[in-house]
This record gives sequence, structure tokens and C-alpha cells, in this order.
Amino acid sequence: MRSPAVATILFSVLLLGACAEPRAPVSENVPMTARAAPYDQYVAPTGSIFRTAGNVDLFSDPKPRAVGDILTVQIAENLNAAQSANSATDKKTSFASQVPGVSVAGIGFHGWNANGAGDNSFAGTGQTTSTDNFTGTITVTVTEVLPNGNLVVAGEKQIGIRRNSEKLKLTGVVNPEFIQPGNLINSTQLADVRLDYRGGGNIEQSQIQGWFGRFFNSWSPF
Repeated sequence: MRSPAVATILFSVLLLGACAEPRAPVSENVPMTARAAPYDQYVAPTGSIFRTAGNVDLFSDPKPRAVGDILTVQIAENLNAAQSANSATDKKTSFASQVPGVSVAGIGFHGWNANGAGDNSFAGTGQTTSTDNFTGTITVTVTEVLPNGNLVVAGEKQIGIRRNSEKLKLTGVVNPEFIQPGNLINSTQLADVRLDYRGGGNIEQSQIQGWFGRFFNSWSPF
């Protein structure tokens, strides 16, 4: 009774593995957007011209500095990696043994010759090359201001054309000193950056192996 139950459980696990999402997305560690504080908080009357909350600095630049401010990230990721390895070993051995013939009390013993040789060699070659090029632009929102003044930013862009869609997500940490005029920053200047570019629709589905094929590949040892 136990064998059919175990086989059923194993089959179910393999089937669920085949039906799982074949392409895992990049996980984001922050919310994808944040809203600024309500406007009423800045305009509430205090009985004085100067207001601590929402005071406008006349001599400050308009760089993002508060939760809800926006920043444009210019994506320019270009990664190249190459690795090559070669190894070879060679070992040869040989031996020879000879015993001459002798005669004792009229009885002769024939000599013998023995020769042997061994050869052991190995040669291995490996090469790996990877090239990634990712360019684009996305506007993100400040979701958190860290105690040291750095800004945690996150943003999402979705484009849909007929039955197909493209989605781009970005999260990272920005040093305000690197922000360029026009509130621009290069993606290479973000810390802990996470980029996730996914597609959806008929085109995406046509590039994914069917669940029945994934089912057999999930347990096939070859």
C-alpha cells in the first residue's frame, strides 16, 4: 500500500516542478513607489511666516532629497567576462628485467627476459565567455532617505503593445553627490542596484519550453 502512495507523491512533486515558473524574476527588497507627505502638512498655519516643515530653501539646488521626489536613471550596463584554462599531464614508465640461463649438475635452466611500459596522459581545455549590454532610461521615486543622506530609489515601467508587454524594474541606493543637472544619474553609480527586465504575452510564451517537456527534464539524468 505504501509503494503506490509514494509513487503518487513523487509524481505530483515532479508535475508541480514542471508547472512552476521557468524564469524566476529578480526579487526587489523595497516597495516600487512612495508618495510624498500630504500637502496639508506643509501649509498648516503656525502663526509665523517661517515654517519648519516644508520650508523652501532659496539657495539650494532642486536635487531629490525627500521621499516622493523623482530621479531619472540612465541605464548603461556593459559587462564582459572571459575565462580560459588549459591543462595537460603526461607520465611514461618503463622497466626491463633479464635473468640469464644457468646449468647446475647437468641440469640447465633457461633464462628469461621481461619488458613493460606504461603511458598515462591527460589534456583538458575550457573556455567561458559572457557579454551583457543593457541600455535604457527609467524614472524612479525616492522611497526612503537613509541617515547618512543616501536615497533609496525604486521604479517600474510597463509597456503593452497588443497582447505583448514589457516590464522594467529598478531598485538601488543613490548618493546625492552623484546626481547630475536635470536630476540624472548613471546606473553604474547606484549601489545595490537590481535590474529586472521581463516580457509577457505570446512572444514570451513561444520561447519557453512546454510543461510536458519540463516534466521529463526535471527527473531525466541525461
